[in-house]
Amino acid sequence: ILDDPDLKDIDPTVLKHCHAAAATCILEAGKQKADISAISTCLEDCKLDKERIELFCTEYQKNKDALEILLGSIGRSPLHITDVSWRLEYQIKNNQLHKTYQPSYLVTLNVENSDSGSHPDVSFSCTMEQLQDLVGKLKDAAKSLERATQM
Repeated sequence: ILDDPDLKDIDPTVLKHCHAAAATCILEAGKQKADISAISTCLEDCKLDKERIELFCTEYQKNKDALEILLGSIGRSPLHITDVSWRLEYQIKNNQLHKTYQPSYLVTLNVENSDSGSHPDVSFSCTMEQLQDLVGKLKDAAKSLERATQM
């Protein structure tokens, strides 16, 4: 969008805000399964002219089914960690056959989504320092949640 020659005179910040507003409008309309009259009313309240409203509604109607499929695949609730497993990986040599002796941890989070059941596991590799940092942050989050539930 920023490279479009028709939009070169518009401030990039304003252009980004407009893009975010349009994306939010489209996502909310899809999430609410809004009909064209509801969308038109909303856009009229935003002071858009009739021609732009008609163009927006026409394009929305053309892509409505694909948008609903996409939104349905995302789900409504965040993933829930059900289990975690880890193993120590020890790298002895790198690609250039130099000795490195670097330990790292391979962590696998088993996750599920309450909307659609299980999902592929989330796996990542980290150093001991990164793993200690993650554990510390998880402990902080658990303490914050504990304090919030005691209020």
